[in-house]
Amino acid sequence: MHPTCTHRKFTPEIHVVWDGMRVGAGVGGPEAMIVPVAFGLVFVLGLVGNGLVLAVLGRAKPGRARSVTNVLVLNLSLADLSFLVLCVPFQATIYTLPEWVFGALLCKWVHYFVTVTMLVSVFTLGAMAVDRYLAVVRARRSQGVRNTRNAALGVAAIWGLSLLLAVPVPWHQALLTGVQQAPNRTFCWEQWADRTHKQVYKATVLVVGYLLPLALICCLSLTDGMAEQVGDLKKTCTVMLVVAAFLLSWLPHHIITMWVAFGNFPITDASFVFRIIAHCMVYGNSCINPIIYAFLSENFRKACQQVFTCKCFLPPPIEEKVVRIRMETFSTTHSITNA
Repeated sequence: MHPTCTHRKFTPEIHVVWDGMRVGAGVGGPEAMIVPVAFGLVFVLGLVGNGLVLAVLGRAKPGRARSVTNVLVLNLSLADLSFLVLCVPFQATIYTLPEWVFGALLCKWVHYFVTVTMLVSVFTLGAMAVDRYLAVVRARRSQGVRNTRNAALGVAAIWGLSLLLAVPVPWHQALLTGVQQAPNRTFCWEQWADRTHKQVYKATVLVVGYLLPLALICCLSLTDGMAEQVGDLKKTCTVMLVVAAFLLSWLPHHIITMWVAFGNFPITDASFVFRIIAHCMVYGNSCINPIIYAFLSENFRKACQQVFTCKCFLPPPIEEKVVRIRMETFSTTHSITNA
């Protein structure tokens, strides 16, 4: 497919279109100001929030193992933090610079890690749903299975599977140069020799990295045993809000991906705005989980205060009890915790 060019109403810049999507942004449009501000806000909030989660949950007492849920929450925050640091600063330039300026290696790496962190996040949410189900419905039978060692093995498997499933991304991501309408510009874009192969891969990512985890989480959440034994509504809301935030944040992204792969994505100002909104929602999801924890978890708020009290201000009084971040902080179980 050969690139074509188009003009936007709100900027005189020429925009190259490749495979149904704009690959160049005008530096004079309103997005050149709006996007950096939005992405900068997401970057700062996500960096502080996820860093705080890692600091709070990483303070394990000597001789006391972390709970399974805490291991999974740590992994989720690590994936979000990696996405923010390794992807967002580079992706933001799509709307602020007229071309890709970071070279071929980062062109492949950034897009590869976007897919990797997305898969790690959704697989971790699925693992949290399974752990929650075992802790509540199969509490007695799962005591020998739900331990820190198995949780660490599960996290390693999640990263391994995600890294493997995302391999086609850098393979088909390359620098696009020599475009007739912009001969002196370089773009970072997908190049598939066979459109069918692209469609198969995009559909596979949608099913494996979105629809199947969604179905698993819904099925486990609606289990009769879960409904009968879960009594703490606030704890239930915490987990479900984290899941719902991820699924809703990535929905516009998957809609655009499927639209481009299987249909004819329109090249209009409205579609361009929709694409910006989709990217902002994806990036915003990386900073929203700590906000959910802060609003719904009293234990998390107290632990955050302890982190700042101990490390930034004065040491706590001797009589003060140390707040323990228990598994119930982030899950819906009653009292089942790991030793």
